[in-house]
Amino acid sequence: MPIYEYLCQDCDTTYERLVRSSSDTIECPKCGSSKKDLQFSVFASSKPNGSSASSSESTSASSCACTPRSCGCH
Repeated sequence: MPIYEYLCQDCDTTYERLVRSSSDTIECPKCGSSKKDLQFSVFASSKPNGSSASSSESTSASSCACTPRSCGCH
């Protein structure tokens, strides 16, 4: 069961949901809207010493904040 990150088209709230099936109803926790955009999520991985690091730490575009509406990388 994947966890997806969404951006509400009505109030610009970012939220995550565990999706059990394609028939799940997904609504914004702030405004209740079902209009949403699927976002690209940053995943976490373990470093050899056991601490966690996000994938953005290993790239030069760590300040990038891309959404379907805009891209802060360029």
